[in-house]
Amino acid sequence: MLGFSSFAALLPQFQSLWGLSNTEAGWISGIYFAGYVLAVPLLVGGTDRADPRKIYLLALVIGGAASCGYALFAQGFWSALWFRALAGIGLAGTYMPGLKLLTDHAHGPRQSRHVALYTAGFGVAVGISYAFAGEVADWLGWRAAFWGPGLGAAVCVLLILFLAPATPPELREPTQGHPLDFRPVFKNRAAMAFVFGYAGHTFELFAMRAWLVAFLIRADLMRGGSGDISGASWLTTLVVLLSTGASFYGAEIAARADRRLVIGRVMIASVLVAVATGFSLGLPVWLVAALCSLYGMVIMADSAALTGGAVLSAATGRRGATLAVHTVMGFGAGFCGPLAVGVVLDLAGGEASRWAWGFAFLTMGAGSLTALAAIRKL
Repeated sequence: MLGFSSFAALLPQFQSLWGLSNTEAGWISGIYFAGYVLAVPLLVGGTDRADPRKIYLLALVIGGAASCGYALFAQGFWSALWFRALAGIGLAGTYMPGLKLLTDHAHGPRQSRHVALYTAGFGVAVGISYAFAGEVADWLGWRAAFWGPGLGAAVCVLLILFLAPATPPELREPTQGHPLDFRPVFKNRAAMAFVFGYAGHTFELFAMRAWLVAFLIRADLMRGGSGDISGASWLTTLVVLLSTGASFYGAEIAARADRRLVIGRVMIASVLVAVATGFSLGLPVWLVAALCSLYGMVIMADSAALTGGAVLSAATGRRGATLAVHTVMGFGAGFCGPLAVGVVLDLAGGEASRWAWGFAFLTMGAGSLTALAAIRKL
């Protein structure tokens, strides 16, 4: 996960170095999730029939190679686009297959808590990846910030080989039909409610995280600051880490109350805080950062609750397929989010405009509005 935020953390530097427009930067940010989406049906859907551990190991090799390739060969828009797409494929074979590996060995009423802890770990790793990229690039240059995730993938191969148990055939859920036949999942209205809700949530979350460093730098520049990338990366790390606790807390509340009601209230709050954050440029930087932290926590408050709802609603023998659809829809929206924000910034006056950032955050909040409509409808 060290490479998850490598481009987002250094986005302003790449814009300056390669002359990227906001739209082009949005493409590179989003293509990571597009690569993820393209690989998920095969890699995640296949976990209903194959040992998730083998898929996980293959994906670590792909992800590590993508990070090393970026460090060696990236020199502009097209090369960066290619290697970030390949890195997304690596994530596709680790995130949800890892969750499937976990749920194959964790049963009973505490399974929901295991899922919440797993998704919280994802959030912690995202936060660390911002600080890692910013600090390493500051000391050793941006290419070193991509060599690090390559080394991290090699370490993870050893961890999985020696510590993660294989799933014996007798523990794998029986499945019917072709492993890439997802029609039964789409017919499951309960599961699809959480899937569409997760799509709106992920649109908003990944858009915010892709542009948060650039937003904090702009807030600093507007108050006469230096716009330091390393400082903004550490602030972003703090925002992400604080939001991780909100994910676990939200999952605990949803498990004890009406899950739909809890998720709906969180989504309404998310839209309101998005507007407040986006139009906060010009205020003291500490206040802008505080609003970003609040926004991050509100966004994440329903993350584990949505994933847990999809897992609990999945039909027997279709958990892997349900997670595949869940993550394809979610990360497909995650691809659209950063790109949509980049387009809005360019159309509304550029990253130097306060109004442009206000509309950009309003675009992020639209994800929660869409998700809320899906939960209510289904």
